[in-house]
Amino acid sequence: MSTPTQAEIEMPEARIREVGAHDVSGWAMLGVAVLLLVAAVVVGLVGGPGPAIAVAVVLLIAAVVTLRGLVAVSPGQAQVVQLLGRYRGTVRTEGLRWVNPLTSRRAISTRIRNHESDTTKVNDLDGNPIEMAAVVVWRVDDTAKAVFEVDDFVRFVDIQTESAVRHIAGSYPYDTTDESSRSLRENADEITAMLSAEIATRVESAGVHIIESRITQLAYAPEIAQVMLMRQQAGAVVAARGRIVEGAVGMVESALSRLEERGTVELDEERKATMVSNLLVVLAGDRSAQPVVNAGSLYQ
Repeated sequence: MSTPTQAEIEMPEARIREVGAHDVSGWAMLGVAVLLLVAAVVVGLVGGPGPAIAVAVVLLIAAVVTLRGLVAVSPGQAQVVQLLGRYRGTVRTEGLRWVNPLTSRRAISTRIRNHESDTTKVNDLDGNPIEMAAVVVWRVDDTAKAVFEVDDFVRFVDIQTESAVRHIAGSYPYDTTDESSRSLRENADEITAMLSAEIATRVESAGVHIIESRITQLAYAPEIAQVMLMRQQAGAVVAARGRIVEGAVGMVESALSRLEERGTVELDEERKATMVSNLLVVLAGDRSAQPVVNAGSLYQ
């Protein structure tokens, strides 16, 4: 059974990638804006009517425009900067920063997030209905991809996680008796690694990095849970009885070979068959054997 690979999941290449925006210290520009406001007030009050008023208005507008360029960047946050619809870069430096006042900014959280998928009902590889859910730990690594490559990157992660869970659940049986085959129940760590890899491939074009994913729920659907439990129990009983019979046969072989080596008693084929039958009943039976004393011989 092939596992999902990046080649099998063809996601479009990103047309835009994150770059740093041109920004400077916001505190310095705040000082400039304050000076412009003070100058506007002084010119307006001292200069009187006429050209001085025009100069004061210009200074006031310059101060407002300067203040318009201030942007606060919180820890675990980035500001995506656009100018007239074009991406101009991302500000990741924490604190008060200043960018082109004509640009628009959008805050994007770069903190680590958890997403727990809904319980998905799907058929496994054997066609049995099962219920499966997973939790995904992720964060935005490329803000440009997250904003411009998909409509809603949070919703995108949600849908792609559900798609990956459905794909993985349908690619393997819930349980198997074949030791060479993988199953969802017996190979949880391997299946989880494959799930993480598939989700990471699906959301890479949205600038999202998958840190970890874990299966939080895995069970047969309620309508077949009781039947499958009985099947599992029957399989366990058969396997256990097989081991018991295998051990009993080995013990019988050992007993016969030691009797022949020591010459304790000579047994013809019929007596051997009887001894084998009796020993197997004693060793492989699920109840304690009740001995029967034979006062005569085997042929009487």
